[in-house]
Amino acid sequence: MKIFTIGYEGATVPDFVAALQRAGVVRVIDVRAVPNSRRPGFSKTPLRNALAEAGIDYVHLRALGTPAEGRAAARAGRHADLERIYAGQLELPEAIAQGAQMLELAREEPAALLCFEREPAHCHRTMLIDAIAAGAEVEHLFA
Repeated sequence: MKIFTIGYEGATVPDFVAALQRAGVVRVIDVRAVPNSRRPGFSKTPLRNALAEAGIDYVHLRALGTPAEGRAAARAGRHADLERIYAGQLELPEAIAQGAQMLELAREEPAALLCFEREPAHCHRTMLIDAIAAGAEVEHLFA
């Protein structure tokens, strides 16, 4: 199984969609706890609409997002705290269920996990893959 990841930090929606299309991604799995963005076009509804126009499916799996205290740790550069907090998030029943759903969706067709951070080493999406999709081939778009 191959999983793509993409962070939209610094991107425009057209560049973002083009990167997904070049990679052959046909499904975006949004793993943000709060799918809102200050970047134009990257909040849930406008993003879903832009992706639909490009023939790309959009799925939001909120339980796989980082809780508020984890986001605060990430902004403060406290990566160890982020890892600890996010590991706890992944133990919740809804995260376990959505993790299984994410894997099934990624197996069905080429999918990309979406979050804000451009650099995957600074984002929970890498921790997510390590925790529930270890061994999968991973390609980070925009990294």
